[in-house]
Order: sequence, then C-alpha cells, then structure tokens
Amino acid sequence: MKKLISAVMILLTLTFCNSTTVEAKVKVAPKMYIFGFSASFKNSIVYFTDIQELDSAWIDTKTKFLLGRDSYSAQLKDYLSTTINDQHRTCIVEYATTLDAAEKKFAKLKSLYTEKAKSTEGYDLKYISKNDFKFEAVNMEDNNEEVTPEPKVKEEKAKKEKKGKATKKEKQQK
Repeated sequence: MKKLISAVMILLTLTFCNSTTVEAKVKVAPKMYIFGFSASFKNSIVYFTDIQELDSAWIDTKTKFLLGRDSYSAQLKDYLSTTINDQHRTCIVEYATTLDAAEKKFAKLKSLYTEKAKSTEGYDLKYISKNDFKFEAVNMEDNNEEVTPEPKVKEEKAKKEKKGKATKKEKQQK
C-alpha cells in the first residue's frame, strides 16, 4: 500500500511540475556587448577580440542567454582558421547587456592568462581589433517559434488585426 501511495505521489508531482513549467520566450535585444576568446592545446598563444557592440542579438528572456553562441564562436574560429591557418582552436564568446559588465568579464578572463598564469607558464596574448574581425549578428527568427516582437511590430500587428476585424464586420453586414 505504501508503494502504491508513493508511486501516485511521484506521478502527481511529475504532472504538476510539467504543467507549471513556462516556456521561455525569445526576444531581440537592442544592444549586446560581446567579445571572443580562443586558445589551443598545441601552443600557448591566446587570442582576445575587442569588446564589440552587437545590434539585434537574440536572447532567451528566462535565462538571459545569448542565442546562437555557437554561431558566434564559429565566426571567430573561421576567421582564425583562415588568417593563421589553425583549424583546431577552441573559441568561445562572452557577452553582457552592458558595456561595464562586458569589461568586467573581459578583465577576469584576461587575468587568468596574465597575472594568474605567471606562476605556471606564460601565455602569449594576442588581440584582434574590431578593424580585423567583427561579429555579425545571427538571425534566430527562423529557429524559434515564440518570438517576442519589438513594440513597433506589436503596434503594426494590432492595427492589422483591427483592420481585419473591421472588414469581417462589413462582410457580415452585407
């Protein structure tokens, strides 16, 4: 009897948890600050890109994660593979919604390879300027069904719906 009650309780708990989870929406952030980092296991050269302002970046509203991070990393990896001919680099991107937060993340990552790394082995830091490499915004609209449109788009959509309702009423009256 105890096993039956505990099994029912587990099923109820799982059902309740599944019904209360809310799907996160995706929206376009007006500005996002992003920088790239690349390292290799073959050598001690580490690359940093400048902090760049990225327009129209797609973020998850629940987790605040930048969508398409893998695409941004691939952009940096492709750039490095063509310029330095090393296809086996590990590339990541860091991002933030404010420039101050991005600068803090940049400084923290940089300190791992300068100040803290002096005791073990030195890394050769190289910087990639905005003039040499620039991240291109990734359009995630095709990949996500629930997209929160920007306010202007909402207004235009509401106008179209009102216009559509008016024409339906006119048809009904005729």
